Formats: sequence, C-alpha cells, structure tokens
Amino acid sequence: MGLFSIFSKEKKETLDKGLSKTKESFFGKMARALAGKTKVDDDVLDNLEEVLITSDVGVETTLKIIERIEQRVAKDKYMNTNELNSILKDEIGSLLTENNSEDVDDFEAPITNKPYVVLVVGVNGVGKTTTIGKLAYQYKKAGKKVYLGAADTFRAAAVEQLEIWGERVGVPVIKQKMGADPASVAYDTLSSALANDADVVIIDTAGRLHNKIGLMNELTKIKNVMKKVVADAPNEVLLVLDGSTGQNAFEQAKQFTKATEVTAMAVTKLDGTAKGGVVIGISDQFKIPVKYIGLGEGMEDLQVFRRAEFVDSLFGENA
Repeated sequence: MGLFSIFSKEKKETLDKGLSKTKESFFGKMARALAGKTKVDDDVLDNLEEVLITSDVGVETTLKIIERIEQRVAKDKYMNTNELNSILKDEIGSLLTENNSEDVDDFEAPITNKPYVVLVVGVNGVGKTTTIGKLAYQYKKAGKKVYLGAADTFRAAAVEQLEIWGERVGVPVIKQKMGADPASVAYDTLSSALANDADVVIIDTAGRLHNKIGLMNELTKIKNVMKKVVADAPNEVLLVLDGSTGQNAFEQAKQFTKATEVTAMAVTKLDGTAKGGVVIGISDQFKIPVKYIGLGEGMEDLQVFRRAEFVDSLFGENA
C-alpha cells in the first residue's frame, strides 16, 4: 500500500459531494421509473434502460447491465422493485471490476527506472492542464521530484497556464517559444529531468482535435524523440476527458484511442454535472483503466478512481 492509500473521511466527503448531482438525477429518474411498480417486469426493465441511457452510461453498457438483471430475474422468478437498487449496484460494481485493472495506490508512481514519464493527451477545455497541475501537486506531496513539459506550443494560454500551476505547486516547467516543435520540448524536458534526478515527468500536448492521421503522427514523433532520452518513455499515456460532456466524452475517447495507445484515463469536472454515469460506460467500453477522477477546483480534488468507493458513493443509502 502507498503512503496515501487510505481512503480518508475527507476524500469520502469530496467524492460524495462531487457525485451528488449525478446521484440526485439518477435516483430521481429511478423513482419516477418505478412509481406504482412492485415487481421487476419487462416494463420496469424498459424504464430502467431509459434511465441508464439518459444518465450517460452509454447504450452498449446499458444493454449489458439490463441483460444481467434479466438473467437474475429469470433465475429468481420473482423480484420486487425494492431489491432493484441493490442488484443494480452489484452489477455495476461487477462490470467495473471486470473491465478495469486493479485500483492503484494514491499517486505513488510505480518507479523502477527514473524518471516515470506521463504523456497527457486530450482536447482543449477538458481540464487537461489543470489535471497535470493537480497530478504534479499530488506527486510532490508524495515526496517525488516532478518536472513538467509545456509541449502544447500552439497556444500561448496553455503554456502560461502550465507555468502558473508550476509556480503554485513549486515544480519546474520546461518550455520553448510559441510554435516550437512539441517533440523538441519533450526532449528538453526529459533531458533536464534526467540531469536533475527527477522522479516523475508530465508532458502536456496540444489539445486540438485535428485529423486522426495528424494527431497520430504528432504523438508518435513525441514518443520517438523521448525514447532517445529515456528508452521506455512514455510509461503512461493519460487521456483526459470532460465528464460533463457526457456522450461527447465517448467520442473523444474513441478518436484518441484510435490515434495513440492510451493506457489510462482521467475523467474531470464530475462535481458540476449529473452525467457521472459516463465513468461507468467509458470504463466498460474502452477496457482502459479510469485512473483519476476530478471532483472540484482544489488541488486535493483530483482523486485516484477506486471502483468500490465510487459505486458506494453513487448509491449510498439507496441500495
């Protein structure tokens, strides 16, 4: 276990608060769907299907959940609606367990050979740079020496925002002039990190949804250049998605997973939306671990995604 792996009361409260809009919306829909019903029948399951889809769980994942509940109903012969929340909680929990790797400890980079290199991808506006800043804060808090690379050289605002986070957290940010080759920035960042015995390097990349071939070529070039400095870089390709965009987050995940080998995901802005169900669908459909969730603006509000705690918080006393 990592030094910070205990799920504290404060983190539980942050998670509960962050998922409160999703929870209120979901169970409000559930209450309306089950009104006047006592037995789980085809009508109830049809209503449940609509609830899940409109809660941004996604069509494929929804159908999978409904099929599992149908199997349980067929086996038990009679199931009352009071049991449905508990069964739904079980099935969602099982789905997350099946389609994700094991939960990780808090911000303890699995460092064998330093530095551990994280390449961060995602479109503009999803909270990519903020997530990098929060990650840097958490890694530094865990005693790691962190370097940031401003390889989104197409937007001055992106470099400036990363510099602000670097100052706030107290970690160096490596940058070049506007319009510089992103791969060159990545090279400089890794070279500096290596020379200064850094533990973790986090590289920001351009958040443009340009055509898939252009995106693929750019990210491939960055990776190839980094390998000249650190042979196994990047150790992680982290895709940042905005949870408040619902189904649009699915589309972005589809585009980026086609363009590059994404190894982990972070879903942000869950505190301001009722679309938290997107975490379930994305985790299921892409078979890539959701590693972090963003639950607010504060530095502490980026949490490691723990499946059991997420499901418990979503259902609470409703199951």
